[in-house]
Amino acid sequence: MRLLHGLARTHASFDDPNLVSRAGLVPVMALAQRAGLTDLVAELVRPGGQCGVNAHLKVPCLVAGMAAGADSIDDMDLLRHGAMPDLFGGIRAPSTLGSHLRSYTWGNVRQLEMVNRHLLGELARRAPLLPAKDTLAFIDIDAMQKRVYGHRKQGAGFGHTKIQGKSLLVRGLNALAATISTPLGAPVIAATRLRGGTANSARGAARFATEAIGTARAIGCTGMLIVRADSAYYSAAFCGAVRRAGARFSVTVNMDTKIAAAIAAIPGQVWTPIRYPHAIWDDQLRCWVSDAQVAEIEYTAFASKKGQAITARLIVRRVRDQDKQAAAGQDELFPAWRYHALFTDSPFELIISSLN
Repeated sequence: MRLLHGLARTHASFDDPNLVSRAGLVPVMALAQRAGLTDLVAELVRPGGQCGVNAHLKVPCLVAGMAAGADSIDDMDLLRHGAMPDLFGGIRAPSTLGSHLRSYTWGNVRQLEMVNRHLLGELARRAPLLPAKDTLAFIDIDAMQKRVYGHRKQGAGFGHTKIQGKSLLVRGLNALAATISTPLGAPVIAATRLRGGTANSARGAARFATEAIGTARAIGCTGMLIVRADSAYYSAAFCGAVRRAGARFSVTVNMDTKIAAAIAAIPGQVWTPIRYPHAIWDDQLRCWVSDAQVAEIEYTAFASKKGQAITARLIVRRVRDQDKQAAAGQDELFPAWRYHALFTDSPFELIISSLN
């Protein structure tokens, strides 16, 4: 088969008035309606300006569009294809939804965050979102730089991010997000925080972690709760906030002089060989690694901060650092190792797998 028209002049569209291309949205939006999405938005979200009206109709449209796979404002037109207006009322045009979003300030985004917390609690009571949440649950926290283009976008600024492993400056906003998961359940978004583009990853993270833990408890995570984060969040404020909220922390650490001294003090006989069931790709060695050694030692962090010292476990994984000169006859006299360390008060050995 051969296309007879130029691609630039061809536009494929779904225009049958008797068919529905996204029938799966019916149970999704029915659950959202029963969980109170519309009522929560009407009560809590109040954007300003003429385009900020009827948020209780426009926000569910945006939720439905994203659930159907839309990733831009133009894609929201899928809600008006075929017989979709026969199934759903209050559908708004993409241009209307875009104008509505542009009327949001940072305060309105915080209002949406509150809607998400309340909605997640209702969804957890009506659907098995997180099986085994009463035994063990994880909260994962991380940040990302999101590019924006509008010159009047509140909080937009240049911040560092990585694209395909390369660090560069991007003009945008810095979003902080936390997800809740269990060993049997997929992650769900527990909390978000929109910050200025110049914010570093750990800005406001202590309070944010407390908020995420509160959300987890509110939706029924009554068992052990472990907060996981990368080395950007290794601080007395973050770890202390997690402990005060009644959760455990598991944070990777950078190899500073104190950590290096603690690792050097680990006796050689306590290193335990491990073999991963599946090889791990090492970005620095540029190879697959399946063998490693692990050890742990008690470590007191943040001792220089008065009243903020925290004693927990320092779990260290090491892999053999391959000698790049070995092929030229420059074999090493002593084995060289590369170390990855994790500071944690979690009793679970499964956290070792996160040291990759």
